[in-house]
Amino acid sequence: MAGYFADKFGRKGAMLLNNILATLGVGLMAFAKTGSSYEMLIAGRFIIGVNSGLNTGVAPAYLSEIAPLNLRGASGTINQFAICVGILIAQILGLEQALGTYDLFPLLLGLAIFPVIFQLIALPFCPESPRYLLITKHQDGKAEKALQRLRNDDDVQEEMMELRREYEIQLTAPKVAVGDMFRDVSLREPLIICLVIQLSQQLSGINAVFYYSVSIFEKAGLSLQNSVYATIGTGAINVVMTFISAILMDLAGRRTLHLYGLAGMWAFSIVMSVAFLWEGVWQWASYLSIAGVVMYVVSFATGPGSIPWFIVAEMFAQGPRSAAISLSVLVNWSANFLVGVGFPFMQKGLGDYVFLPFSGLLTFFWIYTYWKVPETKNKTVQEISLLYKKRTDNH
Repeated sequence: MAGYFADKFGRKGAMLLNNILATLGVGLMAFAKTGSSYEMLIAGRFIIGVNSGLNTGVAPAYLSEIAPLNLRGASGTINQFAICVGILIAQILGLEQALGTYDLFPLLLGLAIFPVIFQLIALPFCPESPRYLLITKHQDGKAEKALQRLRNDDDVQEEMMELRREYEIQLTAPKVAVGDMFRDVSLREPLIICLVIQLSQQLSGINAVFYYSVSIFEKAGLSLQNSVYATIGTGAINVVMTFISAILMDLAGRRTLHLYGLAGMWAFSIVMSVAFLWEGVWQWASYLSIAGVVMYVVSFATGPGSIPWFIVAEMFAQGPRSAAISLSVLVNWSANFLVGVGFPFMQKGLGDYVFLPFSGLLTFFWIYTYWKVPETKNKTVQEISLLYKKRTDNH
């Protein structure tokens, strides 16, 4: 759906229209208690889920398309930074001392309308993606004006020439549907890479930590109240490290940061497993497990937290990009759901060894990234597409 709406209404238009879903979802959740209807709450949550899925596909693509080449990684990472800030604010407001009570939870859910209002006010002043305007809508003049606004410079001929070259290629290229992504060898390889990167984010076990961090900290010996505070502290660390990774993204590169992040998560998943195993024997093991959780999140924020969301837009030209984004978002959220639902059963079945399956998956993802994932830093879409075309021709 994300790819379809992004092409149908534009990147900016799709995000603006998506606020209709957000408003409907917030309204249902906020007034569920007044209406004494749990069905309203469930329906609201479902609609907000659809809204979030569309946003996670369209927003990173928009940011990647409007950013200059040397800031494309930082721009894509800012999307994840904003998500982390939003999660942290929600965690703080969800405290019992704030709005996390039975009487006040409708207000807590209703506050989600403020980001909607902000976007409805601010986004109309933002230009549409020049790449979308030229390559998808064939509007050369509007594309150049949008690019001039974005760069605050009238001289954008070099970038326009690059966009026009891609436009000329797309004119002769067949329209790409989702099924074509698997049939065309030159598209299949980068698609598989993108899907594996999505899985490396979710099957790393990060949301097992985020969703069940309070119980993990309680197991380490903290009280319930302190476990909640520790979870908020971990969220704050995630925000700080994501901001730092935005600075590093266009310096170190996507592939390098993803490898370092996966390696760190693997190491600290082992640390957590050892700590859980010895918590009943050695007091220091409780502190070790807490440190392991924190460093696990730090490693995630280094690269795996942000890179999957924007690398898809870097790997594909305008034609197949929407289909690739749709498939990537589907795989990412499906894996997220799988971990969220399955982790309690894993805890029950594996006990202290619950993170070892994630360690095994992280090993696979690190090896795959090392051998298969190219560096996209400072490369144009055409340069990356040509790389896979050459690989296909060689085979």
